[in-house]
Amino acid sequence: MGNLSNLVGVLKAAGESTRLRLLALLAEGDHSVKDLTEILDQSQPRVSRHLKLLADAGLIQRHAEGAWAYYRLAPSGAGADLAHWLTARIDLDDPDHRRDRARQVETRAAQQAQAAAYFAKVADSWDLQATLQVPEAAVEAAVLEALGDREAELLVDLGTGTGRMLEVLAPAYRRGIGIDSSREMLAVARSRLATAGINHAQVRLGNIADIDPAIGLADVIVIHQVLHYFDDPGRMLALARRALKPGGEVLIVDFAPHELEVLRSEHEHRRLGLSHEQMQDWADAASLDVASVRDFPSKAGTRGLTVCLWRLTDSDKTD
Repeated sequence: MGNLSNLVGVLKAAGESTRLRLLALLAEGDHSVKDLTEILDQSQPRVSRHLKLLADAGLIQRHAEGAWAYYRLAPSGAGADLAHWLTARIDLDDPDHRRDRARQVETRAAQQAQAAAYFAKVADSWDLQATLQVPEAAVEAAVLEALGDREAELLVDLGTGTGRMLEVLAPAYRRGIGIDSSREMLAVARSRLATAGINHAQVRLGNIADIDPAIGLADVIVIHQVLHYFDDPGRMLALARRALKPGGEVLIVDFAPHELEVLRSEHEHRRLGLSHEQMQDWADAASLDVASVRDFPSKAGTRGLTVCLWRLTDSDKTD
């Protein structure tokens, strides 16, 4: 922060009740302006003004995605230190804070319900849509290659959808579990696995943000074309990290940043792709190392979507 004038400016930015409430919410993960206006029940101009003051002071960080913008606590710097210090000292029983947290839970539940409804609607044609949008065959081959000669005792596929990753990676695990919140998707997945004769994998109905600990810790976690359905992919990665064995790895497949707003307006995407810089920040926060990255541009060129494969490894593993 440097001089006294800058310090006073940062303190003034944080020293207001609505802005403290915003910091507390952003301490729980990324949010769009729309989310925050609904949670706080305040007008969009008012919330945007508060967010700008916090961002200008270095307390939070803004990330633009097409017509939307997402906010999070600043990841580093003196402003970040102050933001984390302040949010750690907010009384969890404060009435405003409790009300905000309850609305935050409702907002996230509504977003996940929208995604689940979409999955149910397109379950039978999901793989076709994915094939039309991305170079799927090359990506699938690279995912299998990323595991090398490793045979995972337990592989967990979060947001398994139609179970395609469980099928592709079947030679690489002894036991596979796919988790998804859509019964319709799971019906397709069960049919796929049965047809392929894969009897060492199963799929379960569940919330990938709250993985059943009875499943056990995974050697490998796969998150294939899932994170763009969440406002805060970093939070989802951190939650997945808890289900990983020491020395385990996470394979993530998702879109690179793009500007196809139609995917958000008509297909329930919350994020218009994930950048390498964002993934590095999220991995660092989850105590994971980005071991490798591969990009797969669409054959459609500029009209298509680039897909990224990130291989993350446990940075806390012991030799």
